[in-house]
Amino acid sequence: MMRSISLSALTAAVVLSVSACASNPPPEPEPAPPAVEKAVVTPPRVSPPPSPPVAPTPSGPAAGSRADFSAKATDRVYFDYDQYNLDDADRRALAAQVAWLKQYPTTRVEVQGHADERGTKDYNIALGGRRADAVAAYLKSQGIADTRIQTISFGKDKPLDTGHDEAAWARNRNAFTNVIVEAIS
Repeated sequence: MMRSISLSALTAAVVLSVSACASNPPPEPEPAPPAVEKAVVTPPRVSPPPSPPVAPTPSGPAAGSRADFSAKATDRVYFDYDQYNLDDADRRALAAQVAWLKQYPTTRVEVQGHADERGTKDYNIALGGRRADAVAAYLKSQGIADTRIQTISFGKDKPLDTGHDEAAWARNRNAFTNVIVEAIS
C-alpha cells in the first residue's frame, strides 16, 4: 500500500508542478535597449551640367563653297545679241555676287565669257572676252580686289545650250562667274 501512496504522492507532485508551471506566465521579454537614432545624411542632389546646345545640322551647301555661291548669288548674266554692256538687271544679279565675295574674302573667281554660234571663232572669242571683262570690271568697281578675279573667253566653244535657235543662242550669250578657290577648308 505504501507503494500506492508513494505513487499517488508522486502523481500529485507531478500534477502540481505541471499546473504550477502552467500558471506561471512565461517571462516577458526584456525590452530592447533604446534605439539610438542615427542621422541619415543624404548628399545634396547634384544636377548634371547642362548639355551644350546641339547645333542644327546644316542643310544645304557648305558655307564658302561653289555650291553656296550658286545658291546665294546668280552666277550668270546674259547679254543681247552682239552686246557686252551690263543693264540694271545684270547689276542687281552681280550685287549678290559682290556681297558673297565680300563675305568670303579668300575666294577667287574666274569670269568666263561666252557667245552664241553665229559669227567667226575669232570674233566670238573677242566678244566673250569683252563680256567677261565687263563683269570683272563691275566686281572690281564694287570693291572686289583685282587679284581675286581672272577672266577667260570661250567664245562659242562651250555652249550652255546645244540648240540652234534663238532660245539656245540667248542662253549661250553669257558671262559665268566660276568660283575657282573656295573659302572652305
